[in-house]
Amino acid sequence: MKRTLMLAAAVSLALTQFVCTSKAGSGNAEIKTTNQKYSYMIGRDIGNSLKELDTIVQMPQLMRGIQDVLKKQPSVIPDAELTQLKQELGAKMQQEQMAKSQEMGDKNKKEGEAFLTENKTKKGVITTASGLQYIVIKEGTGPKPAATDKVKVHYTGTLIDGTKFDSSYDRKEPVTFPVNGVIPGWSEGLQLMHVGGKYKLFVPSNLAYGPRGAGQQIGPDATLIFEVELLSIEK
Repeated sequence: MKRTLMLAAAVSLALTQFVCTSKAGSGNAEIKTTNQKYSYMIGRDIGNSLKELDTIVQMPQLMRGIQDVLKKQPSVIPDAELTQLKQELGAKMQQEQMAKSQEMGDKNKKEGEAFLTENKTKKGVITTASGLQYIVIKEGTGPKPAATDKVKVHYTGTLIDGTKFDSSYDRKEPVTFPVNGVIPGWSEGLQLMHVGGKYKLFVPSNLAYGPRGAGQQIGPDATLIFEVELLSIEK
């Protein structure tokens, strides 16, 4: 619901600026000056924002609503009905988003389970009682961290299709965090490692981000793969 309201506010503001600074509906409008470029940029943002509403939004009525406000014309729809319509649209979009998320989560979970079932038969793969799988790329010679320790690591994270979503190597800067302050798969995997070691972790969705996912690239119930290098235990 909050996302819907934020989207509506952003679209309303952008369209208001668009109406005030340009001629709507002109496919051949010049794009030379800075303000013209701003207007085009806003238009692109509006188009991207309206993608999920393309089956609902009708531009003539959308533009009339904005223009009526700018011209201080009374609403053709009573205020009470407008309030009800906002609530209905918010609920509709929320239900659709939940259904899409559930569908994607079911797909990701099924694919992740199939991947892990095949992966555990590969040479060198070890499976723990929790379902975490790992390969020792390089065994370290230092101490093992405890759950209460803080560690410094380098890592690369990918989806099971190989899509990279994060890498401290790419940023050329290792990260430091508490062992018990990350996803369960990491917490468990780090405590298996010795300082100086490098492991490849195959993390089931229930030991990763679960149904909520994370960011734009990690969908709901996604199985994740991490190459983790334990650099040090920080005192």
